[in-house]
Amino acid sequence: MLSITTKSPYALKALTELGRQGGDSPIPIGELARQRGIPVQFLEQLFAVLRRAGMLKSQRGVKGGYSFARPASEITVLEIVELLDGPLGGGSEGIFLDAANAARDVLAKTTVADIVESEKKAAGVAMYYI
Repeated sequence: MLSITTKSPYALKALTELGRQGGDSPIPIGELARQRGIPVQFLEQLFAVLRRAGMLKSQRGVKGGYSFARPASEITVLEIVELLDGPLGGGSEGIFLDAANAARDVLAKTTVADIVESEKKAAGVAMYYI
């Protein structure tokens, strides 16, 4: 069935924040969690999975934190969802399989970098009207 838990949206929010802040130098996980309103302990669990999968790298110490191990433009939303929530549409049949395939197509062609750009544009538009 189509099942996406809170893991994927939280991870995507945090990865978007990481991308927004540059993503090259390590950003403390507490800062990412605070900026996006995500429980730190939960985000630590999610980032551990993403690090083991090779999406993120971590650095310990005073200037430690997380940064991208791969370019944000190469990390798809589908990859994040399936890593954290399992195969999207697994076991689906009929119309539900069609819906799962449509969702997979959209998520497969959307990257973390796309989400970062979308947020930047939305912030620019919002600031224009203020």
